[in-house]
Amino acid sequence: MSFLEQQFPADISFGATGGPEFSTSVVTLQNGFEQRNINWSIARAKYNVSQGIKTQAQLDALIAFFRNAGGKAQGFRFKDWSDYQGIGQSIGTGNGSTTQFQLVKHYTSGSATVARIITKPVAGSVTIFVNGVLQTSGVSVNMATGVITFTSAPANLAAISADFEFDVPVRFDTDHLAATLENKNERAWQNIPLVEVRK
Repeated sequence: MSFLEQQFPADISFGATGGPEFSTSVVTLQNGFEQRNINWSIARAKYNVSQGIKTQAQLDALIAFFRNAGGKAQGFRFKDWSDYQGIGQSIGTGNGSTTQFQLVKHYTSGSATVARIITKPVAGSVTIFVNGVLQTSGVSVNMATGVITFTSAPANLAAISADFEFDVPVRFDTDHLAATLENKNERAWQNIPLVEVRK
């Protein structure tokens, strides 16, 4: 899958609408009861960035970005301002031999917790802790996959955690940017959809 390791203009994404979406098929039986079938085990985000365009400079940046991405063809990074940080996130427990751990973010509601794999951390934002101690050396972060690698495996039962910011991997969900010219130098956009991509 072709992917640009480039962030969509953050000042445009700040005005976007959207968030996580699930796919569930609901069948109503003759007795009025429902049968619900879960099609996706994890959420997939969708956004509309049309409301984020306020200036001519933003419009120019959007058109350039769209052309560079080739419409739907290439994925890219997107900052979801409603959910872009992980603080004190547990990413694993050492066993004395494992050196690689995946960044994840946990979402807890009541007694239920869902883990979200983070594949696009933001450069310079990731800090790693082992048993609560900040690691200043001997650990690296793959910014394209979110994999943390230690030069020496953390000790058995060592608690590994991380603080980080992250982007969502998305693509345009259209091959056509349709604008309406309302007044001179003023355009209106009905919909500029983005959808999360999974590898």
